[in-house]
Amino acid sequence: ILGNMQNLYETVKKAQMVVQVEAVKVQKELAAAEFDGYCEGELIKVTLSGNQQPVRTEITEAAMELGAEKLSLLVTEAYKDAHQKSVQAMKERMNNLAQSLGMPPGLNEGLK
Repeated sequence: ILGNMQNLYETVKKAQMVVQVEAVKVQKELAAAEFDGYCEGELIKVTLSGNQQPVRTEITEAAMELGAEKLSLLVTEAYKDAHQKSVQAMKERMNNLAQSLGMPPGLNEGLK
């Protein structure tokens, strides 16, 4: 029995190492990815990284002419769009990682 326990322990240790390596790889991929979000009419574009870090904001002259209050709403709308796209990509990538590691379906439901 002790030999079987040792084998199980070694298998679990190896699996943990694989998960750590793959998770770091996914984090690097996401950090390098960029996701663009737009407001209605595409007057503003916000770009976020795959780990939801702001990269840049582009504001058209037409948006500037709408005044501070409207401009603020449009920037927020574009930011929310970029954030949603970035989070969705992260969830999909983590789900793919979980599946590739043979995790049972539903185990990673918290990511959805």
